Amino acid sequence: MPTWDDAQYLKFVDARTRPAAELLARVPATEAKLVVDLGCGPGNSTQLLHERYPSAQLIGVDNSPDMLRSARATLPSVNWVQSDLRDYRPPAAVDVLFANAVLQWLPEHSRLFGELFAQLAPGGVLAVQMPYNFQEPSHRLMRECIEGEQLTSPSNLREHSPVSTPAQYYDWLAPQARGVDIWQTRYEHVMPDAAAIVEWVKGTGLRPYLEALPAERRATYLERYERAIDAAYPARADGKRLFSFPRLFIVAVR
Repeated sequence: MPTWDDAQYLKFVDARTRPAAELLARVPATEAKLVVDLGCGPGNSTQLLHERYPSAQLIGVDNSPDMLRSARATLPSVNWVQSDLRDYRPPAAVDVLFANAVLQWLPEHSRLFGELFAQLAPGGVLAVQMPYNFQEPSHRLMRECIEGEQLTSPSNLREHSPVSTPAQYYDWLAPQARGVDIWQTRYEHVMPDAAAIVEWVKGTGLRPYLEALPAERRATYLERYERAIDAAYPARADGKRLFSFPRLFIVAVR
């Protein structure tokens, strides 16, 4: 996984938190003893979980020390754990296992979702939100604009997204679940210009591409990418841009 910058991520914190809030609104558990926020980042999603389940033991897990430093400053009472999500195991069966915009970075979802679901207590809930945008212009252009570059770490770049179809997630989860709720939302984020869209993706999807490039080539790549974004997301009637961003939501009850 790429390294993360909490300050860059938080530039659009309200828009980034909205999907987490909408995911949590569909979680049916009214009470919980143990709640785990996988890929908690700077704690914006963990704050929502704390407000929903104030008496629960709450654990936030992330692999980024910078993200956890920011999260710890906001919510010092939470148990913050620095760990690769592939290695983390909760201390007990989980009542709410929350994963907002993180599992798209992990491979082998056919195995991963089964392992996560097995960590739930009876009646526990697995709640997942993932960007569903690998073929959107924002992400397709990342791949196109880096073609021909000499890369220092090409293994960090993916030719295919690990995120599967809604039907596939249903088939993986339904045989074990009491109920599975799956939906998609396409957000149309109003952005002032193409540069703002680039700033957004610099906090997430663009990071592996920048890290794969030699430092002296990153500015040139960003200039090429911003020109492509400017063409792909044209100005609307008021001069602003609509940054279209689809996301996939899954809530499964054990």
